[in-house]
Amino acid sequence: EKRTVTQIEKNGYPDSVYINAAKIFQGIHIEKSKDRNVVQYGDNSESPMMAFKDEHSRRVSYELAFNALKYQDLLEEILLDSKAYPCYSIPDELTSLLVVMLYDLQDRKFQKRKIFAEEELVAEVQEIGHYLYSYRTKLAAALARCRIKYDALSIEYFVPETIRKQEQRASALPLCFWINTLKISLEDVVRDLEMKGFTKVESVSDFDHYTYAVDQHCHDVLVFPSSLREELLNLDLFADYKLLLQ
Repeated sequence: EKRTVTQIEKNGYPDSVYINAAKIFQGIHIEKSKDRNVVQYGDNSESPMMAFKDEHSRRVSYELAFNALKYQDLLEEILLDSKAYPCYSIPDELTSLLVVMLYDLQDRKFQKRKIFAEEELVAEVQEIGHYLYSYRTKLAAALARCRIKYDALSIEYFVPETIRKQEQRASALPLCFWINTLKISLEDVVRDLEMKGFTKVESVSDFDHYTYAVDQHCHDVLVFPSSLREELLNLDLFADYKLLLQ
């Protein structure tokens, strides 16, 4: 199951993730003034979210939505420059879906998304996905023009300075995980981590990559270096809800 999750992330996400990410983005996207409001986002506030399959689906839905928010200006410029927007067959209510799926498409280097046999397909996601992929060459060219125009080595250049500073601060903070004592004990977590090569240290000042510390005030909280985020989220302990990311 864990291998399947990793494969889905590499090749795209299930349709439900795009739908939920679009719904989240619709509620948080930046409203432009009327003289700048070229890309129109319809009002689909009444449409419900799909149920999150699990905590992993919830997390990636929010990550996708907030990544689209970070690069909203760039994504809108790519859509307009490539002439992929406006498209009269795509209503304004699906613009949020268009933007989130464009972010994911460029993140996959404009490679085709893989569809998995067990995935529940959503017609709108399939439609937008096929539409964007048909424009992939023009979209990639528009992104390249934007990078040349702003002398940007990567799209990270387009992140607003305030957000960039917040991310830099957040990325330096240690990761805290609660031990789900309904499922596992501290001793069993420690044993599992040691089998995977982790070493317990006294405090965060002693961190050296594969290390962790027990919180001094909450003994059911473990603290890890921020650099281990992706590796920790792929542990069985996390997948089985035995460790919960704070």
